[in-house]
Amino acid sequence: MADLNSTPKAGRVHIGFFGLRNAGKSTLLNAFSSQDIAIVSDVAGTTTDPVSKAMEISQLGACMLIDTAGLDDIGVLGLKRVKKTLSVLSTCDIAVWVEDGFSDASGYEERFMKECSRLNVKVFRYRRGDDVEKLKKDIAECKIEDEIPGLLDGLVKKGDRVLFVCPIDQSAPKGRLILPQVQAIRECLDIGAIAEVRQPFSLQGDLGVFDLVVTDSQAFAEVAPKIPPQVRLTGFSVLFARQKGDLAAYVRGLERIGELKDNDKVLIAEGCTHRRHCQDIGTVKIPRALEKLSGKKLQFVFSSGGDFNVESDVSLIVQCGGCMLSRREVLRRIALSNSVDVPIVNYGMVLAAAAGISVESLLPSDAKE
Repeated sequence: MADLNSTPKAGRVHIGFFGLRNAGKSTLLNAFSSQDIAIVSDVAGTTTDPVSKAMEISQLGACMLIDTAGLDDIGVLGLKRVKKTLSVLSTCDIAVWVEDGFSDASGYEERFMKECSRLNVKVFRYRRGDDVEKLKKDIAECKIEDEIPGLLDGLVKKGDRVLFVCPIDQSAPKGRLILPQVQAIRECLDIGAIAEVRQPFSLQGDLGVFDLVVTDSQAFAEVAPKIPPQVRLTGFSVLFARQKGDLAAYVRGLERIGELKDNDKVLIAEGCTHRRHCQDIGTVKIPRALEKLSGKKLQFVFSSGGDFNVESDVSLIVQCGGCMLSRREVLRRIALSNSVDVPIVNYGMVLAAAAGISVESLLPSDAKE
């Protein structure tokens, strides 16, 4: 079982090790982490799939180290491994280009550096035999990005009362809450506010005593009518969209739903992988809500985890809140959608609009400016 005190994957600095086969990537990762994480061999192509390890490194804090297959891999399977390696790059905050000092990697390196530049990934170079501790020190001194805002920044202060509505249904993991709920409740407690947790059916009594109500997006239709008008209501997905994404881009995407035509293709992108069930949010509820809002019969394609490829015939992207994704990765997804002129919207906003709730009322004041 994972350490309950560990930092979630999305909150870690992602460091990927890239280069040609047998350049020494796995050896460097093991030395960097001071552990035998990756298999090391003189046989070219030993690493066939990305190998990830979450670690706490004294100079760096919470990290996710990722070993990758060589970019010069060959054959049908080799080309698939190269594609997977490049998909890992899109999730990285830092890339380490590893070379052995005698192989001619110039062509591969040039293409790799261009891709890093396009994705705004910081790159460090390492040649076999260089000082590993110096590399760690250089990376530790590197500023990755501005501090990520809190989920409840500007919404909750010490002493406020916050009601979290957490349905326990088929999608709820047995014996625990889902990550967005846990993180929001924890942040509320860190602020010094008073957190109360209920299910939708138990929303009774004087709810006007609360300063904020945060609900699972799937329960908007049931929850919204019960909340007094003077109490602010929002959703977990909207909070994460604000923290990790671009609410203005999502609002523009929501407005474009009315422009969809029959048989338009919609990409529904989830940042995690989980067991599907008969009322799954991504494959059932979001498609149902989109067809209700657009009045059209649509085609749906789905992606999950780190996979995110926008085909040329996609008309709309619906992105989850991104609790399992880093802010950098969510912003890259939005940037990619903008670059191909495909509107993108957030799960929670779609479900709220389908429930007849004004999305404007769910947004924090700083998102309306």
